[in-house]
Amino acid sequence: MHRASGAPRSEIKEEPKAGDIRGGEYPVAWAHALNSSAKNNSASPCDNQDMPFAPLQNDTFLRACWRQATDHTPVWLMRQAGRYLPEYVATRARAGSFMGLATNTDYATEVTLQPLERYPLDAAILFSDILTVPDAMGLGLSFEAGEGPRFARPVRDEAAVAALEVPDMAKLRYVFDAVASIRKALDGRVPLIGFSGSPWTLACYMVEGAGSSDYRLVKSMLYSRPDLMHRLLAVNADSVATYLNAQIDAGAQAVMVFDSWGGVLADGAFQEFSLAYTARVLAGLKRNGADGQPVPRIVFTKGGGLWLEAMRELDCEVLGVDWTVNLAAARRLVGEGNDDKAKALQGNIDPNVLFAPPAQIEAEVAKVLKAFGKPHAGSAKGSTHIFNLGHGISQFTPPDHVAALVQAVHAQSRALRG
Repeated sequence: MHRASGAPRSEIKEEPKAGDIRGGEYPVAWAHALNSSAKNNSASPCDNQDMPFAPLQNDTFLRACWRQATDHTPVWLMRQAGRYLPEYVATRARAGSFMGLATNTDYATEVTLQPLERYPLDAAILFSDILTVPDAMGLGLSFEAGEGPRFARPVRDEAAVAALEVPDMAKLRYVFDAVASIRKALDGRVPLIGFSGSPWTLACYMVEGAGSSDYRLVKSMLYSRPDLMHRLLAVNADSVATYLNAQIDAGAQAVMVFDSWGGVLADGAFQEFSLAYTARVLAGLKRNGADGQPVPRIVFTKGGGLWLEAMRELDCEVLGVDWTVNLAAARRLVGEGNDDKAKALQGNIDPNVLFAPPAQIEAEVAKVLKAFGKPHAGSAKGSTHIFNLGHGISQFTPPDHVAALVQAVHAQSRALRG
């Protein structure tokens, strides 16, 4: 399961002009129109279309998303606001529970900003949880101490699947309010990433009712009643697209789909039950944010290295990879070329590297940067890299080791550019 962090802020003096953020030449036209303009451009529960935003001071992350040259490799970390930070633990204690934290705009803003107060990260990510969407569907989400998330009403039969529908986004207003608050609090420091779980990953939790070690229940439905699984995934895909569009309206400057459990599927099943529905989400997303700027889309499938070539066809800008993937090979498969299918790459150091001494962390950072290869230079688009972990950061990670990693990424990647 993914819990994320970001931070918002937006009090502005001058609204940036399209295609003119710190000299960045962002795309102003899109090759693929939305399937339903009326649907995707409708007002959201947090409609901030007229809200002014502070000019972006650090656009390195967004430039890398658009495969444009940068003066260093941008870095942010999955789950960068979390239990490894003592200040997060203190805030969560005040909130009383994880959901007390995630559903309170002030707390969500505070914890999103915490890692940026410690580290010069190049992006913030909304603090929330991937299970907010099925919770809004009425499945009854709770977090049991020592057991993780659990649904009171899992989806395991035809009647339960038939009852599913895209939830009223007003039930998720707390998420969109948090996005707007975080964007304002960031005050243009770095971009804000919104996110959701993928349709398949949400389905895993919805059918299993909790985390799983063998995915027996959800795979039983997939193989025994593929019709029910397709129905469930269609509702999830449309829900995720609507949810991410509302985050975009609220101020998210990039959005990410976490396909955390895509890698548990067999070849063939992944393409049919995960990839196809991630593609459906992407097709339904708005292309421009509340400030008029285009919004890059990131897809991360843990364990998805086997299917990178197929994922190159996705209508997104960035593919995240886990630590099992060779970055040089991934670059050759999906990062090269001048066609509109080429992707920026995000990843992929093993999170457990952060338990090594700082000198070893620096050495492992060097290996990742070397694996990706020569940084892109020049005015044309090319292969770009966003440094990240191969999955979420562990709660036991020493905070000082994160500082060593961020400093090493920035220093070494600048040196590689001469």
